[in-house]
Amino acid sequence: MKPLADCQLYTFVDTAYLHGRSPELVAQQLCDGGSDLIQLRAKNSTPDEVRVLAHKILPVTRRAGVPLVINDHLDLARELGAEICHLGQEDFFDAGHTHVNQLKTPDSPLKIGLSTHAPAQAQRALDAGADYIAIGPIYATGTKPTAKPVTLEYVRWAAAHVTVPWFAIGGVNLATLDTVLAAGARRICVVSAILNAPDITAACTEFRRRLA
Repeated sequence: MKPLADCQLYTFVDTAYLHGRSPELVAQQLCDGGSDLIQLRAKNSTPDEVRVLAHKILPVTRRAGVPLVINDHLDLARELGAEICHLGQEDFFDAGHTHVNQLKTPDSPLKIGLSTHAPAQAQRALDAGADYIAIGPIYATGTKPTAKPVTLEYVRWAAAHVTVPWFAIGGVNLATLDTVLAAGARRICVVSAILNAPDITAACTEFRRRLA
């Protein structure tokens, strides 16, 4: 599987945007379009429901050599042997953790990504040993309607200061992409601009072309 540093396009199987499609079909379309990472995000699902979804998606991502990211559910990520677990600030720091090594067994290849919304949070995540961080939301987004946009200033700060792989997220679409890249981003997370597209594979392919 591609090292995190070489990953550029981070996409999602988000149950809020499946629109009746099967998760494994969407995962296959994302892989076919050139996704480097795929996160399973199911905010309103129980752990058992997330487990069922993951079992459907994992054969697809494994065949394609694309790491699967489990959102929020650390125990599930461990149980499933997922490559990455993504946690929010509240899931990590508010839960009493100070370093990602506290979540890893000595022989575990599991990587931990953390959400950040300001430079101070990014620095804290770096000090905690995060394998990657998310920077955002850059713009207002329906995916997280209550989140205040962090603007391109945070992207510029990250480009100058963050030493681990980082991904710009929040309102990144083909209309905003060039501006986000001009601010210094080299890796992006895309949710609705791909999952709401009439052709998921073609949308991924276009993002990859523009990133290149």
